[in-house]
Amino acid sequence: MLDWHAAWVAVVHHPLFGIGITLAAYQLALAVYERTRWVFLQPVLLSVLLVVGVLLSCGIQYVEYRQSVSIMSVLLGPATIALAVPLYLNIRRIRQLFVPIMITLAVGGCFATLSVGFFGWLFGLDRFWLMSLLPKSVTSPIAMLVANEMGGDAALAAVFVLITGVMGAIIGPELLRRCGVRHVAAVGITLGLTAHAVGTSRALQEGEECGALAALAMSLMGVATALFLPIIVGLVT
Repeated sequence: MLDWHAAWVAVVHHPLFGIGITLAAYQLALAVYERTRWVFLQPVLLSVLLVVGVLLSCGIQYVEYRQSVSIMSVLLGPATIALAVPLYLNIRRIRQLFVPIMITLAVGGCFATLSVGFFGWLFGLDRFWLMSLLPKSVTSPIAMLVANEMGGDAALAAVFVLITGVMGAIIGPELLRRCGVRHVAAVGITLGLTAHAVGTSRALQEGEECGALAALAMSLMGVATALFLPIIVGLVT
């Protein structure tokens, strides 16, 4: 006679179960968002909640889940490099807007980072929390390394990056519209600069040019943060 409990345990603890629920959750979240267009059903946020719910209901520990989806973490690199395709397709437009793009990145990047430092100091955050929070506007791999180098916590930095990206993707486009910012380049750069990969994904929904400029902003913001933020923090502190 078939032991249903043993079969269920074998399924949920199978090495491919984590990958399966992750892909299924994102596809379901994406379908729901495409059908409703509700900003608070942003696919990344909804898929995270779905995966967490499945893990809790199945009694799967995070360590086990992380091991089962490790191959997906490896694929983050090629996926990021693939953003070079829209950049290449829009290289002429980027050349036309090179000076405004560089000025926007310099001013916006400094403000996104320094504002965190100012408000952290204003509200009395200790160094550990502040160092974990400062690199919130870059992709998780860079933020985790930078936070760890500056004396913060890599896991906390990843959480702050996720929150920043999701909130930027949810609020950013509507906030820009309400502020009268409708230029494709301005929207793309803003989303990529402040909401990194999640914002770039949202920008690609607005159009190829918007996504290309978001990818450029995300890349340059990541490079600048990795190179200069630890140096600046070291000089200040």
